[in-house]
Amino acid sequence: MASSIGRVLVLTGAVLALVTGPAQARDDGVKASSNIEHVATVPKKGPFAASDAFSTDLAFQGNYAYQGNYYGFTVYDIRNPAKPAVVSRVSCPAAQNDVSVHGDLLFLSVDEPLKGDSCDAEPTSAAFRSAWEGIRVFDISDKSRPKYIKAIRTACGSHTHTLVPDKTGKAVYLYVSSYGPSSDFPGCKPPHDGISVVKVPLDRPKAAKVVSRPVLFPDGGNEQQETLLAPTSGCHDITVYARKNLAAGACMGDGVLMDISDREHPKVTARVTDENFAFWHSATFNARGDKVVFTDELGGGLGAVCTKAVGPQRGADAIYTVENGQLVKQGYYKIPRHQGTGENCVAHNGSLIPVKGRDIMVQAWYQGGVSVFDFTDAAKPQEIAYFDRGPVSPRDFGGSWSAYYYNSHIYSSDIRKGLDVLRIKDPRTASAAGKRLKALNPQTQ
Repeated sequence: MASSIGRVLVLTGAVLALVTGPAQARDDGVKASSNIEHVATVPKKGPFAASDAFSTDLAFQGNYAYQGNYYGFTVYDIRNPAKPAVVSRVSCPAAQNDVSVHGDLLFLSVDEPLKGDSCDAEPTSAAFRSAWEGIRVFDISDKSRPKYIKAIRTACGSHTHTLVPDKTGKAVYLYVSSYGPSSDFPGCKPPHDGISVVKVPLDRPKAAKVVSRPVLFPDGGNEQQETLLAPTSGCHDITVYARKNLAAGACMGDGVLMDISDREHPKVTARVTDENFAFWHSATFNARGDKVVFTDELGGGLGAVCTKAVGPQRGADAIYTVENGQLVKQGYYKIPRHQGTGENCVAHNGSLIPVKGRDIMVQAWYQGGVSVFDFTDAAKPQEIAYFDRGPVSPRDFGGSWSAYYYNSHIYSSDIRKGLDVLRIKDPRTASAAGKRLKALNPQTQ
């Protein structure tokens, strides 16, 4: 799950609610609700601190966190969340380097045409038949020395990917989302109305390959809506609920539900559009799988759309219930704080907080910070906590790319700052504190 800025295609209704406690000004221009504690920050260093070395998505496994970056990825030891320690930084530049992990394997999404698949390959034009983009696979059995072991070329690259366990435990699948076809691109020609499915045999990861390219939009998808940043030409992100054989896809102009009973041939079972959405970006199921939170990345991650002028129903979340297999819109959620016109801000990546009996989510909003909201009442979602850094100076792209709850803490991938660790102290989320996950790839629920 990630910003639309990775590919050259740079694209640019909420219930406002009160948060718990007054805002408190802190160092670095931070404002936060009184029920959020800023535990730690691990700053970017070396090449990863370059102005274009954007921090991207996160994944978790045991006592480790993995953070993507346009220059590669970082492995952190988080057994003490107050003192995260860098275990290794792996240099392997590409956009966006969104990351997932399974066992001893780490997967990176590359959505940038390169002269080859090596970590030293330079950018090139997608107009060249030799250009490579897709999935890179690393062996992370030694966290201090990850090894690059495999590359898989995928059509139009891999903007994001979703890890999907098979039903035998012998393999995993990667649902590769990509878009931006052109008749001038040999490896990314239109129509491009589906995804690539990569199968990775766990005992032979070097045998990983594309096994299918299901067409999700045989009619071409939503291409007529005037407010779209771009018509549907593939998907941006997919979230799977493997135990229920369900997936939710955010596919540029369309939001979809899919049946993934046949992992290699997912099928669209429901489809919606929204007059207020410009770019369907990501999706999150609630714990029961009967609600989906879709995000709209109005402005492509670069726009300042958390302003009074834009309003509460654009650049927001749309919350849908799943009723008789169909998606039914209930309401919108957008952070209730107006940001400055120089702050890129829009709904972005988040995950559930595992609270029994309630639907509570933590979410990144770029320079809008990190928001925690309750959508148990899907028609009236309410923010219950937030953490908001001051504007990036000078005005520039920044803020929280991803914010996820993992084993009692919130981890935020800050584009400029590095890794933030937060802790929420609120009676509404207290029951989640004792729950321990063995791993978290947020798009694999």
